[in-house]
Amino acid sequence: MKKHLLKRTLLLYWTVSFFLLPFQSFCQEEKKIIPDGTEGQVHEEIDTASGKKVKKNWNTYNLGFTTLVIGAGALIDYAAYSQDEEGKKQMDSANVELKPGFDIRDSRIVASGKLNTKRNITWKAGFMYDGENDDWFLRETGIMVAVPELWGHFFIGRTKEGFSQSKVQLGYAGEIIERHVALDPIPILADGVKWLGFLPRQRIFWNIGVFTDWISKNESFSTYSSQFIARIGCLPVFSEATKTNLHVAVNIRMAHPEDDKTRVRSRPEAGNGPYFMDSGEFPTTKSTHLGGEVYYKNGPWLFGSEFVWHKFDSPEKGNPVFSGGELVASYMFTGESHPYNSLSNSYGFVEVERPVFKGGPGAWELVLRFSTYEVNGGLIQGGEFRRITPQVNWYLNKHLRLHLVYGYGILDRFNRKGSTQFFQSRLMIYL
Repeated sequence: MKKHLLKRTLLLYWTVSFFLLPFQSFCQEEKKIIPDGTEGQVHEEIDTASGKKVKKNWNTYNLGFTTLVIGAGALIDYAAYSQDEEGKKQMDSANVELKPGFDIRDSRIVASGKLNTKRNITWKAGFMYDGENDDWFLRETGIMVAVPELWGHFFIGRTKEGFSQSKVQLGYAGEIIERHVALDPIPILADGVKWLGFLPRQRIFWNIGVFTDWISKNESFSTYSSQFIARIGCLPVFSEATKTNLHVAVNIRMAHPEDDKTRVRSRPEAGNGPYFMDSGEFPTTKSTHLGGEVYYKNGPWLFGSEFVWHKFDSPEKGNPVFSGGELVASYMFTGESHPYNSLSNSYGFVEVERPVFKGGPGAWELVLRFSTYEVNGGLIQGGEFRRITPQVNWYLNKHLRLHLVYGYGILDRFNRKGSTQFFQSRLMIYL
């Protein structure tokens, strides 16, 4: 009862925020980015001491020892499904049910800032309501220390491991509403230390991290007791002037599954959908994950591809290997471009040149993705899933976005091939 009340309260809060966004946008004049990448809106105020106009973030405060930036976000989803007879029989065999309806996919409150120190030190803290698990938990929280002597930064705390551009990219900034299904064995968060580096002249970047579960052992996302990850890549082409870049990287991850066992299961790229693929729980003492990624951006065009392999040391189950990936292409009809962040080496928020609330059309994007994932390996038959997804994104301004999605998926499981049509939408609010 309490959880249903919480959902209704969150839905009401974000509905009110939605109607207040047009009024907020009129008083915003330009964007400012503080060193940790946090974005705020800038307006002019009169400095009482000097009488001069100074720029100040509407959501930024100077506390003396640190700045403070406050933000929030919400993802409100709707999904409906249509299956053929074979697909319905597969759901019966899996003992799951496809239920259409609205859901709060994600609702979060975030804070960040920069310490008043000689060395560049920033911090962040996030608290998120996870609609999938119907609970609140601590999101990315920790400190980032600039270490130019080692060509980069060190982050200490709870964060994303760094495996895959799609996984590293902030979910609110992605062009597709859900990450491709083959990334599901990689947890969204981990506790530990990672080193992010970039050599501008050579255009080489890296993300190396070591993580444990000594704090997060009881968290729903914590399915590994320890893990090491390295993501290394380069930018053969990189021009901010022409909005062109070519991003190439490889990923390796070695991990120890929690309690020497694991269970690999995946939703069909629908956050409120049931698990289509499921390996069942099986014993394993070690997992190795390999991945490759290539992205090319040229003005309004963005093309990308990722492929990953997940190998589990489990003699009892024939040491299974699961694999999958995606091909994606997008085009911004209104001329905008997905900006590239050389700190996280991922694509960020689209800057809307003509926002709706200032008389413009907003930004319009067409996306097409093909994804595939196979959880069949060794003695495990967890299913194989393929999906093609055309999607339209309407960015009303930098805070408000609407996704309209159609998907057609084929599941091969239980000695049947069943098809599912997906009808999805998402309202994204990010303050």
